[in-house]
Amino acid sequence: MAKRKSAAVKLHRLEARTRVIRGVTSMVFVVFCLSIGFVVVATAFPQRRKLQELQADLEQAKVRETEALADREYHQIEHRALREDPAFLEIQARDRLEYYHQGERVLKFKHQ
Repeated sequence: MAKRKSAAVKLHRLEARTRVIRGVTSMVFVVFCLSIGFVVVATAFPQRRKLQELQADLEQAKVRETEALADREYHQIEHRALREDPAFLEIQARDRLEYYHQGERVLKFKHQ
């Protein structure tokens, strides 16, 4: 009987150790998964910041492109008017050379 009790005690201790080992293994696995998650999140922050900077640069480039296209269109219209519209050509020439007809009143506005 002593052997049975001792075998039962040994079996009980073995089961207890197994439960402890399983619990520790589960906790280690959870800690490992959390640490991997933190590493992934920590490496994503600099990339997200860089993405935001690149998006801001892209927006500025789009604004500059829009301004350049508007300026180009203005100059194309002005060039076409200078070639095809004699009245516009006369107005531009008189404005640059500051010529005016006698009795004519010219008003000039300064651009800011």
